[in-house]
Amino acid sequence: MELNIIEHDFSPDIDRGFSLSMVIKSFKGRRNVEVHLFRPEWTAEEQENYRWELMLGGPVAPNVPPDPVGSKQVFMESFGPGERDAIIEFLKKTYEDKLVAIYSAPLSFPIPLGLVPLSSVPEGKDIGIIRFEKIPSYDLGIPLHGLYDLSQHEPMA
Repeated sequence: MELNIIEHDFSPDIDRGFSLSMVIKSFKGRRNVEVHLFRPEWTAEEQENYRWELMLGGPVAPNVPPDPVGSKQVFMESFGPGERDAIIEFLKKTYEDKLVAIYSAPLSFPIPLGLVPLSSVPEGKDIGIIRFEKIPSYDLGIPLHGLYDLSQHEPMA
């Protein structure tokens, strides 16, 4: 299994900011399915504790409204270094023979305005969410969901 973990030292007032994804060898009849992991919940108090004026930048593209709501949520969905490491260890211990890779990278700052958070992507025929709280062996106490899009991956047959 490939591990590609990019480290970064954030300023002391930023306690999260790492993205995390995994690639599953075989999932729902598809090969090498990438699953983007994210934190699905947080408190209003957590979100209010950040200095957003320093963390958010300009619009992601000229034709995209400069809405900060989604961009703030993208940051809130990310993980702190300790959370990231605990999740990676859980995935390695529990699913090592089922995973092709685990990737983690820091978010880029400032975060552009107008981003769409993973938690707002609607489920459908090919797009779904893995809810780790429903998996009996998942006991980290870190809220964790995984978004996948089967249409982006080759069928097994």
